[in-house]
Amino acid sequence: MRLAREGLPFVIGGGAILAGFVTVALLAGGGAWWAGPLAWLPVALWIPAFFRDPARPGPRGERLVIAPADGRVVSVVEVDEPAFVGERALRVSVFMNVFDVHVNRHPVDGTVLLRRYHPGKFLNASLDKSSLDNEQMSLGVRSGRGPVLVRQIAGLIARRIVTDPQVGEPVRQGERLGLIRFGSRVDTFLPAGAQARVRVGDRTRAGVTVIGEWP
Repeated sequence: MRLAREGLPFVIGGGAILAGFVTVALLAGGGAWWAGPLAWLPVALWIPAFFRDPARPGPRGERLVIAPADGRVVSVVEVDEPAFVGERALRVSVFMNVFDVHVNRHPVDGTVLLRRYHPGKFLNASLDKSSLDNEQMSLGVRSGRGPVLVRQIAGLIARRIVTDPQVGEPVRQGERLGLIRFGSRVDTFLPAGAQARVRVGDRTRAGVTVIGEWP
């Protein structure tokens, strides 16, 4: 299983703690001392699962907008987007729980023209107001069909947003964009004319699910 590089310290730490619990249990003669390693074992197994980074081949093309995150669609709505799109935009919001893959992927091919960090709160990322109030990183990409903005939003327990590309860099549809730790939301803003291909409640897979399409 391939892991995101940001997860290696956590995987090693979780394994070291498990080894410590097992060592204590063995030295103490077992019995009730095995409660520690047994309680920690699910956590030690969950950590590498959280940071998994599976290959994601899927549909590609200039007309398609691919999901940037695994999770559940919590909002599909038209909003004003003055930061990059500069007009009314279709916003598709995907909420990631702690069991979803948290590696984010680029929804379109293009060039990064905007990278903007906004400090904020750590509210429940499934709430609509988190798109404005929470800590977030916005990445604006000029695609062949128009501007596309991806916004990584921290959640209740998310305390780090990783965004790989810098302004001026070309990006490829389906390739890694970054990662959010631990449990969060990703909004994708598309200019007027793009049509949604998902509905609220749908599940998405980053790099695979088509969330929008230009006619």
